[in-house]
Amino acid sequence: MQPVPLKRIFKWLVKLEDLLLAFLLTGMILLAALQIILRNFFDTGIAWADPSLRIAVLWLAMLGAMAATRDGNHIHIDLLSRLLPPKGKSGSRRATDFFSAIVCGLLAWHAGRFVYFEWQDGSTLFAAFPAWLAEFILPVGFAVIALRFLVATIVQPARDQNS
Repeated sequence: MQPVPLKRIFKWLVKLEDLLLAFLLTGMILLAALQIILRNFFDTGIAWADPSLRIAVLWLAMLGAMAATRDGNHIHIDLLSRLLPPKGKSGSRRATDFFSAIVCGLLAWHAGRFVYFEWQDGSTLFAAFPAWLAEFILPVGFAVIALRFLVATIVQPARDQNS
């Protein structure tokens, strides 16, 4: 059983994650709609809108993947578990979650190296916006996903009862 303050922190983090997703998606829709209106009716546009939308798509994808992993709604590619009895399914799911944690951990590590090199190089995107700030979601997102898969490996029985 988790201590109450830890449960509150996790609930707060889930709400923050969902709020970021909703805010980002709403902002993307509004900015894209504004850009379309400006281009079609006024023959103009916002110079930073298109690059910002591309970055927002990256952030939305990573935040969405984090939320999907949190809720157990990520894509499962596991043919073997469909053929196994319930006890075998649990072991198979633990193995695939552990493998996924390792893969995502490696992705987080190398994404972190990539962002570090971008920071060292001083790479910029548009309007002198540092590239590493836009890419920072990659190591953070993959690290969170890896941690969630690792936790799912350990806390498997509760999730198996629901499937």
